[in-house]
Amino acid sequence: MKLLLNGDERTVEATTVEALIAELGLPLSAALVEHNGTALLRSEWAKTNLRDGDRLEIIRMVAGG
Repeated sequence: MKLLLNGDERTVEATTVEALIAELGLPLSAALVEHNGTALLRSEWAKTNLRDGDRLEIIRMVAGG
């Protein structure tokens, strides 16, 4: 399916937000996700289904100074 991911169109296999984070190889504990304009709690990722054309913003948190 095709998603708009951080402003870029991308084809993915994932069907949930949690699966998308895994497909992208991001650590679950270091990501924040906005799905179609709504910020998601990490507990919502597994039950939030993705649909063709969804818009996601994913921010990866990193430590440092």
